[in-house]
Order: sequence, then C-alpha cells, then structure tokens
Amino acid sequence: MITASNIFIKYGDRILLDRINLVIGESDKVGLVGRNGAGKSTLLKVIAGHQSPDEGQVARPGESTLGFLHQEMSLPKGKTVMQETLTAFEEAKRLERRIAEINDELHHRTDYESPAYHRLLDEFSEANDRYHLLGGAAMEAEAEKVLKGLGFKQKDFGRKTDEFSGGWQMRIELAKMLLQRPDYLLLDEPTNHLDIESIIWLERFLKDYSGAIIVISHDKQFLDTVTNRTVEVELGNVYDYKAAYSKYVALREERRGKMQSAYQNQQRVIAQKERTITRFMAKASKTTMAQSMQKQLDKMERVEIPDEDTATMNIRFPAAPRSGQVVVEGKSISKAYGSLHVLDKVDIKLDRGDRVAFVGQNGQGKTTLAKIIVDELTLTDGQLTLGHNVQVGYYAQNQSETLHSSLTVLQTMEMASPPEMRTRLRGILGAFMFSGEDVDKKVSVLSGGERARLALASLLLRPFNLLVLDEPTNHLDMLSKDVLKQAILDYDGTLIVVSHDREFLSGLTNRTIEFRDRQLHDYLGDVNFFLEKRELDNMREVELSRSPQSEAPRAVPKKELSFDERKRLMRNLSNAEKKVERLEGEIAALEAKMAAPDFYQNPEAVKVSEAYNSKQAELEKAMEEWEEAQLAMED
Repeated sequence: MITASNIFIKYGDRILLDRINLVIGESDKVGLVGRNGAGKSTLLKVIAGHQSPDEGQVARPGESTLGFLHQEMSLPKGKTVMQETLTAFEEAKRLERRIAEINDELHHRTDYESPAYHRLLDEFSEANDRYHLLGGAAMEAEAEKVLKGLGFKQKDFGRKTDEFSGGWQMRIELAKMLLQRPDYLLLDEPTNHLDIESIIWLERFLKDYSGAIIVISHDKQFLDTVTNRTVEVELGNVYDYKAAYSKYVALREERRGKMQSAYQNQQRVIAQKERTITRFMAKASKTTMAQSMQKQLDKMERVEIPDEDTATMNIRFPAAPRSGQVVVEGKSISKAYGSLHVLDKVDIKLDRGDRVAFVGQNGQGKTTLAKIIVDELTLTDGQLTLGHNVQVGYYAQNQSETLHSSLTVLQTMEMASPPEMRTRLRGILGAFMFSGEDVDKKVSVLSGGERARLALASLLLRPFNLLVLDEPTNHLDMLSKDVLKQAILDYDGTLIVVSHDREFLSGLTNRTIEFRDRQLHDYLGDVNFFLEKRELDNMREVELSRSPQSEAPRAVPKKELSFDERKRLMRNLSNAEKKVERLEGEIAALEAKMAAPDFYQNPEAVKVSEAYNSKQAELEKAMEEWEEAQLAMED
C-alpha cells in the first residue's frame, strides 16, 4: 500500500495541504475530487514522487510499480505511434533478448550436470515466466487493442507521433501506461481529450483493472463507473468516503448536516453552563462549584465544523448588442479534410435569440461547423454568411491551452483587452477568483481549471451577440459548471454550445442539432426533448447509436479485429463445420443400418439405436456451436 503521512505544502502565505494523511490500498479505486486549485494535482504529484512536500513523506513498497499520467506530458519525436507505444514493453523486450542469449548458450554447452548449467536453466525459466506475465508473446496485438480502444485507427499506427495534437499524444502516453499495468495507476483528468467511445472503453478497462487507481476527473459518470472510494481535497484537508461520486455527494451532505446539529446542540449546552457559572460566581458559597464547572467546560472537546470552500466565479456576460433577425445562414455547406468528408451540403439558419446545442458523435463535424461560423475554418463548398451587426464571442475547445504560459494572469488579460476596459481588468479577474497576488501568477503554474477560468474571463472583455462555446466545461469543477450554466441562461444573445454533457445542456437551449452521417438533424427543444424523440435515455447512447432509420441500434461500435483474432475466429468456424459434417456422416451411416429390413432382429439393434440418439444430441450441440462461431464471424 501507499502511505502518505503528514503531507504539508505551502505556497507563499497559502497552505495548500495541511499535514494530511492518506492510505491507498493495493486494489483501491479512488476518485480524487475538489475545487479547481484545491491541490488535487499537487497531491497526485507528491504520491507519484514527482514533487517533494515541504514536510511529511510518502512510503510505497520498493518492488511495486507506478504509472502517472499528468497534464504536462510530452512524447519524444521521430517514432511512429506503434513504435512509441511498444516502448511500454521495454522490460519484456529486454527479457526476450536475454532468453535468446540463454537459448544460444544452452545450445553450445555440454556441462549438463554442472551448477552453472543448472543456474542458467533456472534463469531461463524465471525470465520466460516473467516474459509471458508481461504479455511479451502478444506485444503488438495488445498494443493494437489498446490504441484502437483509445480511438486510433489502423492507418494511424505508422504515422509519426509529431503529426498528432497534444490531446492525441496524451492518448499514446495513456496507452503505454495501460499496457505496462503498474500496481498503482495515477490519472490526472484522463477523459479531457477523449471522445465518448474512448471514455466508455477506458471505463471498462479500468473497472476490471487489477491494481490500484487514483483518478482526478470532473466527469461524474466516469467516476461512478470506475471508482468505489472518493477522497475530497478542501481547504488543505482531505475527507475520505468509501463510496463512488454520486453516493459521496449524499454522504457529504449527511455528514455536514450531522456536524451542524451536533455543533448547535453543544453550543446550547455551553451557553447554559456559562450562565450557571456566572450565577454561581456571584455567590461566595458557590464559587468552588463554579470553578469546578469551568474546568469541566474548558476540558470539553469542542465540535468544529470544517470550513467549506464556497467561493465561485461571478460570471455575467455583457449585454448583447442588437443584431439583425437572421444571425447565421449557411447553404449547401461542405467540408472535407483530404478524402475525409465531414459535412455534405448541409443547410443551417439561426435567428436572433436562438439557443442551439450541437450534439452527436466525435468526428461528425460539430467543432468543424462551429469554427466555420466563427471564421476559423474555410468551407470546401457552399456559402455561409453572418447577419447584420453580428459580433462573435468564441470559446474554443482548447481555448485554455492557447494561453501564453510565460505571461502572468494580468498580462494575459491586458493582451486581450481593448483600451477602454483596462481599468476594469482587476475587477473582472476578482469575479473569476483571481484576487490579490493571484494576478501576478504565471499561466504556466495555473491548474487546468484556473486556465479555463482565465480563458472565460478573457471572453468578457468585448460585447458580442453570438456566443459560440465548444466544450466549455472541460477542466471546470462541478460548482463552476453550475455557475457557468446560470450565466449562459442569463445571456440575452444568440447561443451555440457544443457539449457531450447532458446535465449541463439540460434546459440550456431551445434547439438541438444532431450531427450524423455528414448531415444535420434539427430538433425544436432542449437535449431532453431530443433524447425523448430519439427514445434514448442518455448522451452516451446517442454517441454509440445508429440512426433511427437503421434496422437496429448497436450497443457498441464494431471492433476492428487483428489478424490473429480473425484467424482464430475462422479456425473456430472451420472446426465447427467439420464437426457438423462428421456427425452428419456418422448419423447417415447409422440410419442406413437402421433401414435394413431385419434390423430389429439384430442383437446389436439396441446399441445402434442408443448410438443414433447420442449422435443426434451431439449434432444438435455442434449446430449451436457452429451458429455461435458464424455469428462471431459476422459481428
């Protein structure tokens, strides 16, 4: 187990972690939660050994292994995706080389009875066992399976890692870590750069993971699926709950409610005792008794309610200048990236005051159309125009990543600000929880949530009447999501929001546009209306479903099989067919015997009849096996 003892970390005057203690068992599945900037990522770095605390220590078994996926990871350049992924098997490759060396040595030696020869045999046995334990015999097949689970296609395996964005490079790092199967797996926001299908695959992988997991995430469903324990970091302390996220929320409220009741009851008792002591002290005959009561009162263990971090952003979008009635109009819009066609002759029209959600599978063109509307991408074909006096405010999916890391918080705002807003910058930053010395922090030291808040603050420096938000809740904690949602509800302009978060979208829009098969499908209602019409009960089913016109929905996307897996399925089908043919031949031979006129006068008739019935039962079972093999091949 990992034991963190008396961990103390202080930045300037701020105590981030105040002598906390934490024990992680070898099979624990822990969700690390708390407000942005509370210290979750710092605690994870301390546990991983990437950062030393000011005081305290972390102990971990010497022979155990640990993998740590964090936000600042970078890949070496020059290797293909598959080559880089296979570096996860460095130990297996080393063992493979050693096994080959031992084999060669054993082939040439003749001192079969010597101790040295027996030591070599023992080393060979241990190396071989370890090699197979690490999955060395199926390295490429395992790497292929994990890469595809995380969203890579077969054609991507030979591409250089340099060609991929930071989010996709993080997937490669995650793939390497999953393949290494460390005893302790530490993941900081692993779902931020994953699409829904990859998130679902990762959930399934982690749910069955044999080692311990500590994960930071703001995805409630992901935490509920993967974890069975929640550790909350708040105002320097940690609070441990033996429950997944949704149950933790209820238990937390229950705990604070009980503490509040206990505190109030104790305060009544204390007030009553203090009144009695005051009365007794006024009488000489009661002074000794009053002093005794005061000593008892001083020794009483006081109930204290831990401070709660309720600080929130204070977002209010500027009043929207009046635009023309038609805000966006696009006709026959097509967009292709090389041979990949994302949008095919689609039309879109937004009137003033429309509030639209873009939903659908990743890669179907939601972000592409958003970027075309805000003039960050050009069309392949068709036309799109903005209406009279339309002024755009745009929050990109990777907006927080585009901030200059060398600038301070205040300098970032100054660069984005028109001259007339300069005097108000500190006030706006204060509303986004950057106060005092916080404005002088470099962007490079900000957490993901703090960067997201800064990017949102920069958005408010100019008026706009068309607000386009692409995955705005990435990196935001639960409370910040609620605050942002309320601000958007109060916004009086036209809205486009791209999101997979049903809870965030619920009640936020009056139109929902689903992107499917390079086309747009318009629903006049919010996300709940859309889901009701699609007869689906959650956004994840939308991600994995086929169109309503399809003959049948699919629960999961079809898996692209490796060569070895296809060969295995073909072998199973071939064996099943041969078994059926053999049994049918044997049954035909028995039927020929039973068709003879004098069959029932034959002493062997009973045995032949029993054999016939037995073969019929075998054939029925073999036919079932053949059907299963056939279905597996078709799937």
